[in-house]
Amino acid sequence: MLDLFADEAPWQEPLADGAVILRRFACANAQALIAQISALAALSPFRQMVTPGGYTMSVAMTNCGDVGWTTNQHGYLYSPIDPLTTHPWPAMPDIYRGLSDAASKAAGYVDFTPDACLINRYAPGAKLSLHQDKDELNLQQPIVSVSLGLPAVFQFGGLNRNDPLKRVMLEHGDVVVWGGPSRLFYHGILPLKPAHHPATGEFRFNLTFRHTR
Repeated sequence: MLDLFADEAPWQEPLADGAVILRRFACANAQALIAQISALAALSPFRQMVTPGGYTMSVAMTNCGDVGWTTNQHGYLYSPIDPLTTHPWPAMPDIYRGLSDAASKAAGYVDFTPDACLINRYAPGAKLSLHQDKDELNLQQPIVSVSLGLPAVFQFGGLNRNDPLKRVMLEHGDVVVWGGPSRLFYHGILPLKPAHHPATGEFRFNLTFRHTR
């Protein structure tokens, strides 16, 4: 596991054209990032969303920002209102904006202005099937994805679902940024293996920053 080298300085690993892994990039602020998750979930609780096809997702989710990603019987959408609470989603914390700005710039995307942060909570066995992030109106802006807690295997493919997949281990503090030629590449997370992390217990959290409009 890469956590054996957690004390090393952050470094970069190319993933694809327009995509990079920023190893350990979020480690310095990880404790504060995790603390904010609890505060945000107190306002908009985690929930397992149901897809339009009736499938209950194994990943628990919530959001912060101007809009949040959600589902209804018609499909997937971004909404300014949390359908569970009927209130606006919590505001995006400054530390989240600062991290997404620094990570996007480190990856070569200098004008990233996220208006949504999807927060995923993975328990053992939870997964995210291969999918494209294509519900955003502006596909010129990248995706910034932050891993916190337990390690997970990230799958990153191509523009077609059956394209060959790269499988990489993402660990606590790693940030993946993709855009440009790889903005619509298929990606997912394999089922989380049971373990314990000192910062998050039995869970893995993922912060995904997006510009939706």
